[in-house]
Amino acid sequence: MGLGGDIQGALSEEILATAVGDAWRLAEAELLESVVRISEEIQRLEALRVKLVGAVDHRCKVDVLGFPNAKMWLASKTLLEVGAAGRIVLLGRGLRFQPEIADEYFETNISAEHAALIMKFCERPPKGMPLEAMDDCRNALLFAATGPTANTDAVRAVIARLERAFESDDPPPSEDTELNEFHASKTLNGRVAVKGDLDAVAGEMLLSALSGLSKPRPAQDGTKDSRTPGQRRADGFTELLRRYLDSGIAGEEGGERPHVSLHVSLRDLNDHTDCSARAERDAASSDGSLFAVDGVAWTEWMGPLSLRVARLLSCDSIYTPIVLDENGAPLDLGISTRTVTKRQRKALVARDRGCAFPGCGAPPSWCEGHHIVHWSVGGPSDMGNLVLLCGFHHRLLHHSEWEIEMGTDRHPMFIPPRQVDWERKPIPAHNQARPRAS
Repeated sequence: MGLGGDIQGALSEEILATAVGDAWRLAEAELLESVVRISEEIQRLEALRVKLVGAVDHRCKVDVLGFPNAKMWLASKTLLEVGAAGRIVLLGRGLRFQPEIADEYFETNISAEHAALIMKFCERPPKGMPLEAMDDCRNALLFAATGPTANTDAVRAVIARLERAFESDDPPPSEDTELNEFHASKTLNGRVAVKGDLDAVAGEMLLSALSGLSKPRPAQDGTKDSRTPGQRRADGFTELLRRYLDSGIAGEEGGERPHVSLHVSLRDLNDHTDCSARAERDAASSDGSLFAVDGVAWTEWMGPLSLRVARLLSCDSIYTPIVLDENGAPLDLGISTRTVTKRQRKALVARDRGCAFPGCGAPPSWCEGHHIVHWSVGGPSDMGNLVLLCGFHHRLLHHSEWEIEMGTDRHPMFIPPRQVDWERKPIPAHNQARPRAS
């Protein structure tokens, strides 16, 4: 059944009921059948989402989306991460120009991953492949990708054979810089997973730089270094980053040289009360909010840090205390200049923690201070008239009907245009979607 079928009717009421509440009552054969049928339904819905997102990407303009692209909009409205949303948008966009692949995918004959692989090959075929060979090559790939037994290795094997069959003057893979990739993504437990694929020259530079920084370091008494090779390379990479940021050659972001910024309540930083007193205070003040002011330190990119680490970092860092009121909003820091001062910017980062536009949250280093009431018409440069916005949303606020007003808690509220919400109900800033701790 393709996308045109009755999606809701594909699952019987019996299967839905047992899957939700009474799956243990099913016989083994019924249980297996239920899993297969629900998996097929998920695949149909995912294909439908790709099709609709492709239409959103093609038709909806930025003033309706409220974001620079469909990827950012989709991530802000769903539980999808930006990377996953981007893959859906790219697939939907690409399938508009590849009807043969689109037909197979929307009929759920091939998976999204295999559709993307085949589409990439068709968009960038081997330079030695004649145009008239495209149909046969595409059909061979679709055949390899069809059915539940198809696997990615088989599809890649067909691609590799086709690339060998149409050899050209392209550089070997080890020297092809267009194949280079480097991924650094936050994990659910607050760490960063790093994955990369570099050409031979870039790899040589990386290994040379890490070599001296990741050597074993015996203790003073001659005890062997207990770190594994992987741990030594991680320590060496950390030292490489520290030296780069300290060198001053990294340029400027947001008007300042990039370095690690740490936001922490001065009371928490200097809190040396006993554990029971701290526990009593936390129980009285915390509501479990992710955005509680006390008890958690924050960094611009990685978010929350424990106070133990914050106190350790503060012994080796220069930080500017920013006084916050009971709602977590910084106190006013002056109105004398048209542009946002460095101290005001630090206060904006502490309050907005990135782009304040609902659903965005771009990191502070990508953002600018925006006057709610423009300076040219008498708007002051104080905290009650300033909001942190990324470049896109800064321009959107200047060239659309989106408006901002400051709420009673001294945090910005965003008022959408009528084509987004006819009633124009104010929307809380990105990092105010959940209540703050009192």
